[in-house]
Amino acid sequence: MANIFYISLPERFDFYHHKKFTSDYQKAFLEEDIKHLVLDFSRVLYIDSSALGMMVLLHRKALERQISTAIRGLHGQAEEIITIANMGRLYLVERDV
Repeated sequence: MANIFYISLPERFDFYHHKKFTSDYQKAFLEEDIKHLVLDFSRVLYIDSSALGMMVLLHRKALERQISTAIRGLHGQAEEIITIANMGRLYLVERDV
């Protein structure tokens, strides 16, 4: 589907990735036909609290634009942290089948 925008995240998703993360999702918001934004966690090994905050902010901004949000490729410690942080309430968690 052409109306899906993917953001690939680094191995360490933390505050130092803030500028790139913000730049990536702002690109999605510039495209009028985007209806779904997916965060690709397949490479993520580490995530900190600032990254969780960035994800909450992204979700709020996406809602304002009527864009749904999802997480794909969760595994290991990143999956545990996303689960504990209850991010499934904000993001659709797409599981590999």
